[in-house]
Amino acid sequence: MSLALARKYRPATFDDLIGQEAVSQTLSLALDGNRLSHAYLFSGLRGSGKTSTARIFSKALLCEQGATSHPCGTCIHCVMSAENRHMDIIEMDAASNRGIDDIKDLIEHTKYKPSSARYKIFIIDEVHMLTNQAFNALLKTLEEPPDFVKFILATTDPLKLPATILSRTQHFRFKKIPQNLVLKHLEHILNLEKIEYERDALDIIARSGAGSLRDSLTLMDQAIVYSKNFVDVNTVTGMLGIIEPSLLEALLHDIMHKDTAKILAFIKMAADYEAEMILDELTLYLKELLLAGNGKFNPMIIERFFRVIAESKALLSLGSDGEFVLSLSLFKMMESLEIKDIDTMIRGLEQELKGVEVSEIMVTTPSPDVSAPAKVITITEDEIVASLPVVETIVKKEKEKENNDVGVNPRVDPGQTQRSAPTQNVEEIPTPQINPHQKTFDILVKKLYDRNYDLGACFERNIAFESFLDNTLTWSSMTEGDDKKTLITHWGLINMLVKDIFGFETKIVNVTKKKVVDLSSTSTSPGNKSNTITEENQNKVAEPAKVPHQDADTGSMIEDIEMKSSCISPEAGDTEAAKEKDPSTLLQEPMIKEAIALFDPKKVRIKRNT
Repeated sequence: MSLALARKYRPATFDDLIGQEAVSQTLSLALDGNRLSHAYLFSGLRGSGKTSTARIFSKALLCEQGATSHPCGTCIHCVMSAENRHMDIIEMDAASNRGIDDIKDLIEHTKYKPSSARYKIFIIDEVHMLTNQAFNALLKTLEEPPDFVKFILATTDPLKLPATILSRTQHFRFKKIPQNLVLKHLEHILNLEKIEYERDALDIIARSGAGSLRDSLTLMDQAIVYSKNFVDVNTVTGMLGIIEPSLLEALLHDIMHKDTAKILAFIKMAADYEAEMILDELTLYLKELLLAGNGKFNPMIIERFFRVIAESKALLSLGSDGEFVLSLSLFKMMESLEIKDIDTMIRGLEQELKGVEVSEIMVTTPSPDVSAPAKVITITEDEIVASLPVVETIVKKEKEKENNDVGVNPRVDPGQTQRSAPTQNVEEIPTPQINPHQKTFDILVKKLYDRNYDLGACFERNIAFESFLDNTLTWSSMTEGDDKKTLITHWGLINMLVKDIFGFETKIVNVTKKKVVDLSSTSTSPGNKSNTITEENQNKVAEPAKVPHQDADTGSMIEDIEMKSSCISPEAGDTEAAKEKDPSTLLQEPMIKEAIALFDPKKVRIKRNT
């Protein structure tokens, strides 16, 4: 009668154990050094060699040559132990004998000496299945058994054992058997059986065994029968109902090249398989690619694919349609290739921190020496949205030069009357030199339009470029009403774009100007004094005040408000502002209103000056 391979090739000595060198070496040294314990606990995965080790250890204890790690195998005790018929080796299955009465019978047997051997050995398999009462009944005997009694407990789940049991035994943990060792053992057995095979087929069997040698041998037994003594890949994949690795390789190649047609063809072909199985096989294949260091699939791509597969398995656990989940997974894997990797983001961040990059090119604007290279500004494309910080407003006024004319404001309303310039020959007028930074400022306006069209229009309507020197950008501002609120609201974006275009160290100086009312279109008469404005008053209205900006200082966007009726005006003189004000009316002052609108305080306290 033929035996299953798992039984036919069961290990007979410690040297035959596969993948459990630590356990076999420890037990061998204990036998040779006569340092034996009264109770042992073997725990580990199914098919990892626990029961086989227990039988080998029992045979080594009962050999006529004495307790040795290399029993003779020829004496009566070794022969009876190998044939599983020794009277003094009692095996008990705790899964079917788990009650307190069964343990009482076992304890009763411990009172009698062995019939012919040196020890009486009790092997309790799946010991975690015993009831709490049975464990309690076994405690005393397990802790202090007679000298001729040895206990060997085996379990696949040691966490279910009471701590009192664990503390009374020497615990040996059996690890999963590595796939390469299982593969070598399968090859060795097939060579002994004289059966032809494909190595890739055995690799699939060893992988399917998941660290259990017994499971792998059982699958190989089945493959031998199914393949008619030739174990190949097609036979094994058909028997196990899994997809061939070559198809997975082609699938990943199509995903990397974003070949939608071939991916759809794979989905149609995969309708005969379980979606969960395909996802599991993809996971194992990606693991092999990662460990093999395949250059086409870097760890970042493999990690993204694994995340997609993990999310898809969660959808399958909810009872979703398998074919739809598989289709969704494959297309998500293809889309995940569009995500920027960490290196790209780091380079973008470096460019943003660098701000402005200077490179040398040929001069394209009029220059005395057009052949000489000049330095121009290259604008970075990466933009980082910054939040709008609220900081203390710092307003600094600088008195405009007294000889400035009313026409210094570069941005004048279309209907505003401008003074005529003296007549002179056109040829004598020098060609105006265009400020190179004006073009950079125009790029700033264009980017504002791209980000927010209304903001760009508001900025272009109210802000005019003045100069750019020593990392200081100066512009003039004529904002009022809703335009002012718009610019204050979006100041963080404006400040970020300025630093992105002009440089990270750029500071902003805002020159506040008042809009000059155009009275030329209004009918005037000598008796109508309200429609008359003198040149002196015009100059006074157009006088600018420079307000430096510090980083994202929102307060710097507020124009300076000068009013004669202000209660804090230092030049009030004998006007109404010089008189002491009623505290209840101070909140109606225009400057106070502006401050409250800007800072939005929860409480305003008015303190009298003493």
